[in-house]
Amino acid sequence: MRAIIPVAGVGSRLRPHTYTIPKVLLNVGGKPILAHILDKLILENITKATFVIGHLGDKIKEFVKNEYSQLDCEFVVQEELGGLGHAIYKAIPTFDDEDIFIILGDTIFDVNLDEVFNKNCSMIGVKEVKDPRRFGVAVIKDGKVEKLVEKPTEPISNLAIVGLYYISNAYALSECLNELIKKDIRTNGELQLTDALQMMIEHGEKICTFPVEGWYDCGKQETMLETNRILLDDKCTNKKFDNVVINNPVYIADDVEISDSIIGPYATISKGTKITESIIKNSIVGENSEIKTSLLENSIIGNNTLIKGSYKRLNTGDSTEIEIH
Repeated sequence: MRAIIPVAGVGSRLRPHTYTIPKVLLNVGGKPILAHILDKLILENITKATFVIGHLGDKIKEFVKNEYSQLDCEFVVQEELGGLGHAIYKAIPTFDDEDIFIILGDTIFDVNLDEVFNKNCSMIGVKEVKDPRRFGVAVIKDGKVEKLVEKPTEPISNLAIVGLYYISNAYALSECLNELIKKDIRTNGELQLTDALQMMIEHGEKICTFPVEGWYDCGKQETMLETNRILLDDKCTNKKFDNVVINNPVYIADDVEISDSIIGPYATISKGTKITESIIKNSIVGENSEIKTSLLENSIIGNNTLIKGSYKRLNTGDSTEIEIH
């Protein structure tokens, strides 16, 4: 089986961070979003992956090759963002197995995939949501998907498609994607994967669903901090620092220096960071940053950032310097 991972998006809702770092490489719960996904795939013995890259794609390629040398990887470039269907279409030349597993690059998930892969049909991950208008949705009949609709204006189902797709017949999907491209079939101006899957159903392909309760969103600052809290819930550190109070759960990288401070709860402190005379809680601090005499809460701090003074909430990109007197 080959994993197909679209990671070409620009992450506009997470700016200023995504001006310099691909969204999927932002740290949450102690490691990049993409690392959570790849670690899960390796646990499931999936060792082949295709990455559909675009914005800052060279950084993603460098990260994967340096940190996941055990993966047999291919990289294809999506020059223009034409929708998820277009992204998967670009990956078709790498379809070298009968089945594939598509995972959106910003989808951190907790699912028993063995149960998914052992079914005799394609499977789409779904989760019940209150407002399905933001998602593609699945309409179920007799245990099978009857209809897939991208961002419906009318509530026809509350089963949101959450970005996990096991396709048992990759050839059938490639045929439908090619038909979408040939006929230029678009929804909301984009080539949608849901339209290709709906076409598969109409051609007689059986598609079922599986529940995804552990689905964690990293699409904007508020949800990324919420995901950070969830991922940290079972993490504690035994690290000791001079005159420092640590309120678990927290993640603190091995080479972090902290003095005269209070850290946590729900703080992720990335490698190379120095913290003095500060209080940091419910926040993510990027690599090689320095925090002095500051109060940070509900904040995301980029890499190589210097913060001096007193703030309660910050959202700073890389290489920022803020000093408050």
